[in-house]
Amino acid sequence: MNILVLGAAVSGAAAARLARHLGYHVEIYDRRAAALSALRDEAFVVHSGVWVPDHLRNKDLVVTSPGFPEHSPPITDALSSGIPLVSELEFASMHMDAPLIAVTGTNGKTTVTGLIADMLVASGVDAVAAGNIGTALSTVALDPPALTVVEASSFQLRFIDSFSPSVAVVVNIAPDHLDWHGTFDAYVAAKARIFENQGPEDVVVVDADDAVASDLARQAPGRTIRVSGHRVTEDAAGFDGDIVVGDQRMPPPDVGASFLLDLAIASVAALESGATPAGVAGVIAGFSTGPHRRRLVGEWAGVQWVDDSKATNPHAAIAAVSSYPSVVLIAGGRNKGLDLEPLVTAPSVKAVIALGEAAEEIMALTPSRRAATIDEAVAIADEIAVAGDTVLLAPGCASFDMFDNYAARGDAFVTAVRSTKEDSSWPAA
Repeated sequence: MNILVLGAAVSGAAAARLARHLGYHVEIYDRRAAALSALRDEAFVVHSGVWVPDHLRNKDLVVTSPGFPEHSPPITDALSSGIPLVSELEFASMHMDAPLIAVTGTNGKTTVTGLIADMLVASGVDAVAAGNIGTALSTVALDPPALTVVEASSFQLRFIDSFSPSVAVVVNIAPDHLDWHGTFDAYVAAKARIFENQGPEDVVVVDADDAVASDLARQAPGRTIRVSGHRVTEDAAGFDGDIVVGDQRMPPPDVGASFLLDLAIASVAALESGATPAGVAGVIAGFSTGPHRRRLVGEWAGVQWVDDSKATNPHAAIAAVSSYPSVVLIAGGRNKGLDLEPLVTAPSVKAVIALGEAAEEIMALTPSRRAATIDEAVAIADEIAVAGDTVLLAPGCASFDMFDNYAARGDAFVTAVRSTKEDSSWPAA
């Protein structure tokens, strides 16, 4: 079989290596020649530069990476050629016999994926987390564990055929990645594919309080379990002071409401997949937020400084803003075709500092001060904030206009804050 892999980053490189392991002839296309250097060193046939349809000649299958939007020429040419096109997620799952748990949603899916895997491991189950969380599923497919928990992005779900998790989790759905999908309806349709191949014996776990996700789950062929972060649902799952799953009651850690929902959803999915109550409770008790996810950098003179660089869309950023009574908000970056007004005009937002490509858009929505760099944004925030305020980096936008990723943006914020407040001894976030 002759395969063309689109993209040479983590998922594309993993797909190429899996395909070679299976004995296929593999070629890889990435516009960036530098991205292909490692694969070229491994003696793969590689193509860079401007895309040409001739790359599809004599190919039996195209495996695509998330970096190629569905309207990009490599995708549209492959689709029009009639050559089967699948995502790396689909390609990997085609070559795995062990069951999968899959997690999707606009926000919280990384947290939930990691929690489920941790709960299973704590229960003695041979399980790993993979997919959008970091390790490509194609890498796991080379030596699969008994159970894999997959963070499935809308990009990966868009091009599946047979991908079918035994437990599918839909955390929430809000507008995001409209620059990739084109419309919100297309984005929602991609998310819905997570359960389209399930059978009646399979399970969908869904946020009961998210209207879009709950409505979507009604299409699922299997059993649906609805979970709430504010109450216990009719499916006996949620939060009422304890995290409740059936007859299990587990004390929560001291975290925000959105994390309580993540913990409850993960608990349901893990218990449905073979975790023990003791394993689940132990992970809940030891839970702390991940890097760049509402992390307290420090407090000086009554002002809290919080890094939520992972809030790369307005839905996530609004959840962060709503967690504090008075916010000096640092927002902006590369907007993904989303409405930023609900974020920058949220009731708890006292002041806005606009950053990056979206700065002018933000300044047109609400009175704001513009910063050219993270350092300048921190300096302006330090002028504005008084005791009782929270200076919050919750950009609501992607980082790629100024940084390689949201982690680099968050690290820059943490460094600038500590430099400004002259406390380099503060422990790392």
